[in-house]
Amino acid sequence: MAREINLVPDIKGEMIKTLKLRNFVLFVCLIVIAASVGITIVLAVIMGGQQLAIDGKKDVLDLYSEKVNSYSDLNKFLTIKDQLGNIATLTENKTVSSRTFNIIPALIPTGPDTIRISSLNIDLSPDESEGVLYSIEAQANAGKEPFIDYNVLDAFKKSMQFMRYDFGEYVDRENNTIPAYCMIERGSDGATFNDPERGFYAYWLIDLEGCNESKSTGYSTEDYNGNQVVRIWRTPQFGDWYKQTAVENQPYMNLSGEITGIEHFRSACITYTGNDSTNKISPTWTENNICLLVPNGTDGFIITDSSNGKDENEELVLRFSAVIQLDPQVYNFNNTHMLALAPAGRRNVTDSFVQVQAVFGKRAEDCAKDDAACTSTNQTIEEKDTKEETGGNNG
Repeated sequence: MAREINLVPDIKGEMIKTLKLRNFVLFVCLIVIAASVGITIVLAVIMGGQQLAIDGKKDVLDLYSEKVNSYSDLNKFLTIKDQLGNIATLTENKTVSSRTFNIIPALIPTGPDTIRISSLNIDLSPDESEGVLYSIEAQANAGKEPFIDYNVLDAFKKSMQFMRYDFGEYVDRENNTIPAYCMIERGSDGATFNDPERGFYAYWLIDLEGCNESKSTGYSTEDYNGNQVVRIWRTPQFGDWYKQTAVENQPYMNLSGEITGIEHFRSACITYTGNDSTNKISPTWTENNICLLVPNGTDGFIITDSSNGKDENEELVLRFSAVIQLDPQVYNFNNTHMLALAPAGRRNVTDSFVQVQAVFGKRAEDCAKDDAACTSTNQTIEEKDTKEETGGNNG
């Protein structure tokens, strides 16, 4: 049997293994170094290419920048562009000053007790806590003796808490909003369309381009100044619309005030609630208007001055100055189809531009110190309040 004899010492064997490991590690390092060099070269090429591309784009940008800066109307263009970007903000803050012609007749009482304005200043840039400010100089006339009667001014002040306004949108039978330019709400004299028995209404220019997008048919039309129009009632017609159950293709209004099957006005302020507990054919309807024209009520009517005086006809009147704080939403451009409403007891149904003229008059002059007619009823508003609190008579 053959035998093998290992003549290599053990330490020599360990050395050979170490040399092999060293050679392997060196080989791996060489491979890593080569790969690193390759990657570095590739990255250098990429970066160089990117820099060349950037330099090329920079030359193009410099060229276009030179062309833009040479444009003579550049400043105008940038101004227009900035304004276009602010259209939404501008629209949100836009006010409609012409609504004053609707507000004044509703605000100022007419009849035996009259208030005539000699000066009116309107601040349409309101502080949020104050609202739109009406600064007025006016005169109060009771229409009968005693002409200088502080009850007229007091009643005018107390009426502020009952002032309301309304706005919203007109819709067709399918509840599609009708654009504002398609609606006619006032006649040629500026008066709001109003039927003494049925309430407010407006005309829909149904044939005007863009005014009937749903192409709905079957509407009852009439002629108005040569145009075919549809009358839309802003005031609900409870007797005609209310039914216990809805009938297809017929006007319907339930006890919650929801209206379907007919073109109507969708109010943002007024809700109607019916009560048929009395078992009548037609229920009793209650109107709830949450939009206050003078949010602070009597506190929104601030009398700054008052004195006895005489008007241009030498009649005795009470001259006064006051500030009225109105809700700024009344003038907001986004609140369409705005309508100011006086208290129900004296709702003005002929609120036209012509009537506004009757609200204004020449400034009353203060009474002379030796005018016996004035001094006999000479009393300030503060004195009147004091006498009422103490049970005194109104002199």
